[in-house]
Amino acid sequence: MKKLIPILSVFVVIAIIITIFLSMSEQKKMVVIHSGNHEKKPIDITLNHFQDTECGMTITTKENSAQAVSPDGKTWFFDDVGCMALWFKDIDFKDEATIWVYSHDTNKYIDGRTAWYSRVSKTPMSYGFGAYEKKKDGFIDFNQMLLYMLRGENLTDPYVKQKLLGK
Repeated sequence: MKKLIPILSVFVVIAIIITIFLSMSEQKKMVVIHSGNHEKKPIDITLNHFQDTECGMTITTKENSAQAVSPDGKTWFFDDVGCMALWFKDIDFKDEATIWVYSHDTNKYIDGRTAWYSRVSKTPMSYGFGAYEKKKDGFIDFNQMLLYMLRGENLTDPYVKQKLLGK
């Protein structure tokens, strides 16, 4: 019996640890893809509950976030416009995708294809592409942003950062 007590104690501790981890995972349940968005409108995300499809980071602020909606109503979420651009290059429904980006100047989701992009904004992944509804000097359009991002010409490149920011 004395030999059995330590073994039972170990099993009880292991069971408690497993129960704690399972209950934590049930509470967290991060959202990466949302189905059923047939109206193709931006989803009202809950901060710290949605996860970037490309990089896996938790979305902690709507600023700089983006959403992409497929023709069948699936919505993908991104913490940074640059992450959306990296994901965008590999999808087969580029022309039909509805893109939403959170605007710095109007603080709401706007059409990502008609938005204007700064190349020097502070963003979660440091790519630098901040979305704006109104055009200012030096801003670029959606296709230029995609091109710069896919070429790696963003603030994560020290040469580009030096050229754009003088740092």
